[in-house]
Amino acid sequence: MSVLLKNELLENEFGQVHQTRLPNEFSLLTIEHKCCQAKVSLYGGQVLSWNPKGQRDVFWLSDAAMFEQGKAIRGGIPLCWPWFGAHFDDKDNKEGNHGFARGKNWQVSDICINEKSVDITLTLQGVNTHSLFPSSFELTQTLSFGETLKQSLTMINLSNRDAYYTGALHSYFSVSAPENITINALSDAPFDDKLTGQSYAPQLLVNGVGPVDRVYHSNKLMKIMDKKWQRTIEVSANNTKQWVFWNPGVDLANTMIDIHPSGEQEFICLEAANTQKQRLVSGKAVTMSQEIKVIPNALQPDYGL
Repeated sequence: MSVLLKNELLENEFGQVHQTRLPNEFSLLTIEHKCCQAKVSLYGGQVLSWNPKGQRDVFWLSDAAMFEQGKAIRGGIPLCWPWFGAHFDDKDNKEGNHGFARGKNWQVSDICINEKSVDITLTLQGVNTHSLFPSSFELTQTLSFGETLKQSLTMINLSNRDAYYTGALHSYFSVSAPENITINALSDAPFDDKLTGQSYAPQLLVNGVGPVDRVYHSNKLMKIMDKKWQRTIEVSANNTKQWVFWNPGVDLANTMIDIHPSGEQEFICLEAANTQKQRLVSGKAVTMSQEIKVIPNALQPDYGL
C-alpha cells in the first residue's frame, strides 16, 4: 500500500494521484488512471467528479459552488451525517440540514493504485463534536475509482453508550436535462413527498423535472436512463433503506446562490439514504455503501432530439 504525503505526487504505471491546495486552505486530490479521472475534496471528504474513460462526467458540480470553510460544496457526493435533513431532535431545524461531516476536513489514511482502480481511504474522528451528536466516533470512507465507482462509509461508535444517526450519500448526477431522464424502479416504490407532507402508494415517475423532493422506501437497484445522452447510470446500495430523489426546480434554484443560472436543468439527485433514526451500538461499526456504473448506448437512439 502507498500513502499520499502532503503535496507529493503518487504515480506508477497505472496512474497517478496528486494533491493541490486551493484558496482557504482547501485540498483537492486529482486522480488520473487508465480507466478514469476523478477529483476529491478533503474538505467534506467529498467526491467532486468521476469520468470513466470515454464518458461524460457522472456527477454535477455547480459553477457557483462555494469552497469556503463552513459552507457545503454544491455538487458531487456530499456526505450527510450524522443526520439527514433536519435532525430528528431538532424540530425547528435550528442546527440546519445534513449534519457536520460535509463541513469537516478529512484525512487521507491510504492510497493504492493498481491495474483496475485507484483506492483512497479517508478518515474523520471526533469527540463531542456537536450537541446533537455528543458521542465519540470515527468515520472511514473508502473510495475505489475505476470503470465503476465504489463508495463506502463506515461509522464506528467509540463511546460507552449507544448513538443514533440518519445519513445519505447525496449524489448529484449529471444529466442532459431532468425532463430527459426516467428511473423506472422508483415507480414501483411508495414514497413520502416532502413538498406536500403526504405519503403515497407507488405511482409513475414520468421524469426528473423539479421541484421534486421525495423519500422512496426502497433499496432496489436504480437505473437513471438519459434518452438524450444515450447512457444509463446504474446505482446499487447496501445497508440503506431509502432513495431520496430531489431537484429544486427553477424557483427554488433561483434563490440558491451556489447554483449557477439554469444549473437545476443539469442534474438530479438520487441519494442512497437512511432517513429514519438508526441505532449505532456502543463499540460497534456500521457501513453503508453504493456502487455506480455507466452503461453507454443503453437506449435506442431518439432521432427527435
